[in-house]
Amino acid sequence: MKTIALIPHDRKKDEMLTFVQDHLDILAQHDLIATATTGRIINENTSLNVNAFLSGPLGGDLQIGARIAALEVDIVIFLRDPLTSQPHEPDITALLRVCDVHNVPVATNESSAHMLLTALSAD
Repeated sequence: MKTIALIPHDRKKDEMLTFVQDHLDILAQHDLIATATTGRIINENTSLNVNAFLSGPLGGDLQIGARIAALEVDIVIFLRDPLTSQPHEPDITALLRVCDVHNVPVATNESSAHMLLTALSAD
């Protein structure tokens, strides 16, 4: 069982929910963590149980980053909105950096997220 972090920017929350619903069979086999609103949305709209941290702008990205640094996260699915400036961009950069430092696979769009989960299900 792996721990998978689910983080979307605000404009990607609906896309994340659809992605999760399309991959329920794989995700149900793993521990899931997310930022606050994302966790609530997934918990309310699926049968999955997501452990939710703070909202991203309030430090949720950093909380997940700390879990990555503690080697407690195996995969990060971070659906980014590349066309919108984010007020907490330094937190996002730190999250991506800690993934690189600890060699944690991170997907930043739906195609790469699908490939990560497909590879995970093949194991």
